[in-house]
Amino acid sequence: MFKTLFLSSVMAKPGRNTVILSILFFGPLLFYIFLLTGTNNFAKLPVLTTGVDDVKEFRSDTGSDSVSLDGNINIMCFLGREPLKHKTNALNLNEKIYKHFYGFKGFQFVVVLPEGSEADAEQLKKELGATYDVSEWHFLFGSESQVRNLFESLQTNISLDEKLYTQNAFIIDRDMNLRGRSEDDEMPDGMRYGYNAESISTVHQEMVDDVKVVVAEDRLALKKNKRQI
Repeated sequence: MFKTLFLSSVMAKPGRNTVILSILFFGPLLFYIFLLTGTNNFAKLPVLTTGVDDVKEFRSDTGSDSVSLDGNINIMCFLGREPLKHKTNALNLNEKIYKHFYGFKGFQFVVVLPEGSEADAEQLKKELGATYDVSEWHFLFGSESQVRNLFESLQTNISLDEKLYTQNAFIIDRDMNLRGRSEDDEMPDGMRYGYNAESISTVHQEMVDDVKVVVAEDRLALKKNKRQI
């Protein structure tokens, strides 16, 4: 009897039921779009520095000289002369960011190191590769002046220590611009140029979100370009 009454109600009010079904079907989708457009106003992650230097002059751990920031979404870090002492940074980035995005075309990790740290870098890459394909992890080697010049091109309020290390990881887009936050309440001047990779919570709660925004921007731009062709 209940079934009969329900069917009668549906048949008697087709317009109302269409509205209800539409809300049930499209509601979650609209909410998701609202979240995307509401967070950062889907405002692009701010460009903090334009024209970061490229890394073509650095020697790659694979012997290739074709590694470039240009045309790629890059996560860059500087692990210094003793990268194994700072492997927590790389492991945090590997677990929270790399494994989710490495399949995205042109997404790569760039670890900048001074010459002489090759053995440590090889061991670190083996540890990173124990769980994931690390083909998009690039360890690059250069002189101390090359490392410092590259870092200075980021134009941040951060410094490398005497061993050419910083705890910060950086997001650099396909146009070789440094991306970050310009109104971050946790930073003294509101500017977040880099993300503390020693802190799993910072990587998970802040950096992941910002990488998602940059990747989403990139996808939207790609779709727009395809429509215009």
